[in-house]
Amino acid sequence: MTSMIDGQGRHIDYLRISVTDRCNFRCHYCMPEKQTFLPHGDLLDYSEIALLANRFIAHGIRKIRLTGGEPLVRRDIEILLKELGGHVAAGRLDELTLTTNGSRLAQFAPILAAAHFRRINVSLDSLNPETFRTITRGGDLAQVLEGIAAAAAQGIGIKINMVALKGENEAELLALAEFCSANGYDLSLIETMPLGEGVANRQDRYIAMDDFIAPLRERYALSPLAHRSSGPARYWNVAPLGLRLGLITPLSHNFCDDCNRLRLTTDGKIYMCLGSSMHVDFRKALREDGMAAVDKLLQQALRLKPARHDFERQLADPELRLSRHMNATGG
Repeated sequence: MTSMIDGQGRHIDYLRISVTDRCNFRCHYCMPEKQTFLPHGDLLDYSEIALLANRFIAHGIRKIRLTGGEPLVRRDIEILLKELGGHVAAGRLDELTLTTNGSRLAQFAPILAAAHFRRINVSLDSLNPETFRTITRGGDLAQVLEGIAAAAAQGIGIKINMVALKGENEAELLALAEFCSANGYDLSLIETMPLGEGVANRQDRYIAMDDFIAPLRERYALSPLAHRSSGPARYWNVAPLGLRLGLITPLSHNFCDDCNRLRLTTDGKIYMCLGSSMHVDFRKALREDGMAAVDKLLQQALRLKPARHDFERQLADPELRLSRHMNATGG
């Protein structure tokens, strides 16, 4: 098998697979309130996802994250969880993880643990029930907290993802940091990105990470950590909380130089970058021409992977903004 080295000389060992574009929340930074979803026939079925995952693993992928939409709302998702978990059990994958809104975790926590998920990311932008309901357009905070607790009880490591939203959840940061510290969870903070039409106005909601974490710096001491996960976060220790804090800063502090990721969308496209419309269509190749065509497209995707995203210009100029929403690509 050929190695997974992109056109910039970066080693690619991490694949994010979006298993559905559907979600039971409508977070205003992710999608419009009235969203049109893909018809079922356009989605990769579980056997196709498994085939592509096998091929990527054979080429050198060592980490897979399932995303969406909300991955746990797809019918019979436990079939895929068990299938992919087999690669971890056999030593072919180093890590299998999941990003979820937490609403179905109470039900799925035992299934995830049995499928060798050792850690997950849970999107949680506020501990205030009303703020949470506003951001998610109707989400139930108590249900999410119950799910997080259920996953932790199964021995699954929890990282909370909080999107920084100017004028909306800035005052929530200290409470969330202290909540994570008290429960032994990691916390990652994410700058909002200019993806999709009909979402909350980026110019109004965007806040640079240095500004967002200012209240945390005023109360606590932050020191850099050498720890790295498979994603783009840079980590800090927050003392005396003992909190491991990840900062994901696509706009204010670009992290593209050591990007190690590809994204497979729910309809079988590989996007070489979250901030690019450039893609190759694996679904078409797989259904019409077989696995040899998939291998050829994979090498094309690696050659075309850009040096960096262009979010800064997209934020400044709405005409340049990509039309697809975050749920269509996977986070």
